[in-house]
Amino acid sequence: MWSDVLDLEEFYASSLGQMAARLLRARLREVWPSVRGETVLGLGYATPVLRPFVEEAARTLSFMPAPQGVARWPREGANLAALVDEVDLPLADRSVDRVILVHALECTEQLRPMLREIWRVMNDGGRLMVVAPSRGGLWSQLDRSPYYHGQPYSMGQLNRVLRANMFAPLGQTRALYLPPVRSRTLLRAAPAFEEFGHRWLGRLAGVGIIEAGKQLYAGVVERPRHAVAEAARPRLRIASSREASRRDGDDGPTRPT
Repeated sequence: MWSDVLDLEEFYASSLGQMAARLLRARLREVWPSVRGETVLGLGYATPVLRPFVEEAARTLSFMPAPQGVARWPREGANLAALVDEVDLPLADRSVDRVILVHALECTEQLRPMLREIWRVMNDGGRLMVVAPSRGGLWSQLDRSPYYHGQPYSMGQLNRVLRANMFAPLGQTRALYLPPVRSRTLLRAAPAFEEFGHRWLGRLAGVGIIEAGKQLYAGVVERPRHAVAEAARPRLRIASSREASRRDGDDGPTRPT
């Protein structure tokens, strides 16, 4: 189930949402310290973490799925956001260097087609970053959190989902150890609490983050249904006239000696 774009905008405009966005951006920057000259695509509601890439990347795009809705982004300058079908992205094959999924993997009802479409538009050396709610964290259990909606994942489940859809996990980390509460005291202590959690609290993080690359030789060619049916259908073999005459006891014409 997709969250509504207006609800997501309202959350990330709040003090808690702004702090959550800063913590996520910091963690993603540790994994991707530079995207200079590359094309970066955010799918889902990725605008809270896309901001640092706008000035650095050659091109930055924010695609928001139709069931979620779309909001103009950024507020100033040219609009970089578009409403899309997540299983039919308006991009050419191998046209994107980096893809970030936020508020997407846990929401879509078309997980496999969406990941296959991302595989299509990523170039062969591209990287995918998945941010998804952690099964053991508070952010997936409290309804004031934008990660409450949809399917939470353990790290093992995220790895299996990516491998099953032709992606090779390359590394993983976690973020949002701060509970989703609006306490000003906790918000002021959020950066220190995040570092403490990253070192000691492990699976209690609010989200899991996995970086993956394309598996170029792991695809299975699926035969069309009509081809499968054709292969299973009994076939009649037409014998040659010589074979037919031999089965009837006639050895056919003899060669002169």
